[in-house]
Order: sequence, then C-alpha cells, then structure tokens
Amino acid sequence: MKTKLFVFAFLICSTAIIAQDNCSTFYPMNEGVSMEYTNYNKKGKVQGISTYKVVEATNSAGTTNATMAIDMKDQKGKDVYSTTYNLSCSGNMVTLDYESLLPSEMMQQYGDMDIEISGNDIEIPNELSVGQQLNDANVAMKISMSGINMNMTVDMTNRNVEKKESVTTPAGTYDCFVLYSENRSKMMMANQVYPSRVWLAEGIGMVKQETYKKNGDLMSSTMLTAHSK
Repeated sequence: MKTKLFVFAFLICSTAIIAQDNCSTFYPMNEGVSMEYTNYNKKGKVQGISTYKVVEATNSAGTTNATMAIDMKDQKGKDVYSTTYNLSCSGNMVTLDYESLLPSEMMQQYGDMDIEISGNDIEIPNELSVGQQLNDANVAMKISMSGINMNMTVDMTNRNVEKKESVTTPAGTYDCFVLYSENRSKMMMANQVYPSRVWLAEGIGMVKQETYKKNGDLMSSTMLTAHSK
C-alpha cells in the first residue's frame, strides 16, 4: 500500500509536468504521440523506463480532451505501474483528473477505501522568459479505510524560469527552458523536501529532470530517450 502511494506521488509530479499546457506551443496533444523516459539514480545507473502515449484525443468547442496511457517498468523490465488518466485543455489551462491516476488493481484491492483528491494544477504560460515567476501548485489525497485516515500532500513552490540551455539526449538535441521548483512531500510520518529542475522544450515537453536533496546533492534524474509523433 505504502509503495503504491509513493509511486502515485511520483506520478503526480511527473505527469503534471509532462501533460500540462497542450494548448500552447509546448506539449502537442495529438493522438499517437509517445514519449519514453529513462530514470537514473544518483550514480547514473538505470532504475527504470516510463512510457507515456496519447491514446485518444478529441476537440470540441475550443476544448481538447485526451487520454494518456502510462507504463512504468523497473531496470529488469518488470511492470511496476500501468494506468491511463484523463486531461482536458482549454485556452491556456490543462485540467488533470488526478483520481484517474489511481490504478484499477489498487482500487480493487482496497475497495473499501474512501479517497478524496484535490489540488491546484501546474500552469505553464504560452510564453516563457528567463527570470519569470510561475504559480505554485499542489495536490492532496485523503484516504479513509477501516477507521484509519491517511493523508498525502505534494506542494510545488518557488517555481521560476532559471535560464535557457541546450540539452542532448538519445532522442535528440533540444533548446530548453530550465524550470526550478521546491517540492515538499508529506505522507503519514514522512516529510521530505527536494528541489528539482526540469528542462522543457517547445513542441516536445519535458526533456530532462533532476531531483536533489535539500543540500543540493543529486538524488535522481530522468531523460527523454525516445520520442514519436
């Protein structure tokens, strides 16, 4: 149960970054678009691979609705997590259905749970510039089961555009904006603070991500290793 909730917390951060702002020049929301990300530990050793694919997209009255499929595997290729989630895009805002991130097998295993999910979506403007401050974001999940309450929150604060930088990955070379944020995760007795940086390219989305300890030491990284339109 605890492991699955930590995976869910990771997905809240990663999918929010990957899926946001498909109405802008970032992240085209087209059916069939797929992205493969390789996850590394602090020493650069592969920890797993995550695949995201837009499996359905419709447009009506200026709003785009899409379904994104997620498939996570560990370093040995073993399935860790698979699900789909829903998002809608209108104007300069994408709304992510956080509840749809919960895998069906988890819901079946803990069928007597009452789950409440709330929060503020991540926003990325159509135009980014170095030094720009971005709105904070957060998500909270409350689980009640057999008289026991569990709460989890993820807060993203101090979000800003640090600089522009060219990044080369196995998928290609991209001109990116570097977005910095400070992330706080609270789950039961655990309370962690970890800064992160995301390299964001127009028309592609997230190209690279690094997460650090509070003292600035690298904890983990993620890199775009394949992209298909």
